[in-house]
Amino acid sequence: MSAKTLDSLLHEEMKDRYVLVRSDLNVPLDGEGADATITDDGRIRASLPTLEKLVGAGAKVIVMAHLGRPKGEPDPQYSLAPVAKRLGELADFPVEFATDLTGEDARAKAEALPGGSVLLLENVRFDPRETSKNDGDRLALAKELASLTGNQGVYVDDAFGAVHRKHASVYDIATVLPAYAGGLVDTEIQVLNKLTQDPERPYVVVLGGSKVSDKLAVIDSLLDRADYLLIGGGMLFTFLAAQGLRVGASLLEEDQIATVKDYLRRSESGEGAKIVLPTDIVVADKFAADADAETLGADEIASGTFGEAAIGLDIGPETAQQFANVITDAKTVFWNGPMGVFEFEQFSAGTRAVAQALVDATKDGAFTVVGGGDSAAAVRTLGFEESGFSHISTGGGASLEFLEGKELPGVTILNS
Repeated sequence: MSAKTLDSLLHEEMKDRYVLVRSDLNVPLDGEGADATITDDGRIRASLPTLEKLVGAGAKVIVMAHLGRPKGEPDPQYSLAPVAKRLGELADFPVEFATDLTGEDARAKAEALPGGSVLLLENVRFDPRETSKNDGDRLALAKELASLTGNQGVYVDDAFGAVHRKHASVYDIATVLPAYAGGLVDTEIQVLNKLTQDPERPYVVVLGGSKVSDKLAVIDSLLDRADYLLIGGGMLFTFLAAQGLRVGASLLEEDQIATVKDYLRRSESGEGAKIVLPTDIVVADKFAADADAETLGADEIASGTFGEAAIGLDIGPETAQQFANVITDAKTVFWNGPMGVFEFEQFSAGTRAVAQALVDATKDGAFTVVGGGDSAAAVRTLGFEESGFSHISTGGGASLEFLEGKELPGVTILNS
């Protein structure tokens, strides 16, 4: 990317200079408030390299981040307090936490912040101006945030997971302070360019997750770019329904069937990538870890023990092997979305098989990308080493929008 990078910033004198960093610390929590438990700290770990470089240069680092979707006002369940605690445990530098965003506590702690340390501000989305559609409102917040940095402040965007949002802490702040791309954003763009600019073939895309409607644009785009699209997760049932199959009580978006039929037509006619659908499904009598389950053919979902009450919760073993075979023959693989409800052990086998296939493909020299979000959480939850993949993205939605060919406001402003 042509934006000014972190490395170019570090060529300047940074000792005791304020740097306002937008990080992506939007981690899953169990519980709320200061006592909440972080169930996957992958994004916190991913933020460390950029912070370590700035701290190592002696900068006074002020970090902005969001957590969840609070409604523009303080909400204890979305406090960044537990994130600050975890960041402090992982970091080899001091971490302080401000209980507000630009208020008295933030200002006092920013002013007293020593060089070589970090101050994490409270959730930026506690201020309604962060996500406002009004340009003036967002700019006003950006100026307040910039005022924490004194006269020589700079901005570093290291939150790839938020660059598809035109928010005050992502977009408008880069119009107020000299702006640089953090190491994470720079790396993510390089990786995604590799997926879109003449990828080595065969190029296989694995898509899962719950809804087809969340991935319509990316499917449409990838049909013209990839060699294979492997479909799993809750979205697969809309594809099966488009083939005229009964899917019982499985997740189904009936309003998307016509669109999916067109995708299948394009694939079958050779106009697009080959779409590979599951041939067997693990179905259950309820959505629960202790549900009774059985494996049926994709054309038998509503004909088994549970009849029309059957809920598909994972791809079956035959499909998992078929997907693995396609993946291990690939030279480029992009995976976004789990194959089933991996949080429940008995419905995690499909996701585990896909993850293992990516690891095997990586060993054989393939370029493999786990596309953020639930996929990234799944590989960590299932015990896979991050080093087993070429890249694990921190930005599920941002990655998909990039692959769709959409403009990402947070990247565009860095390049302006």
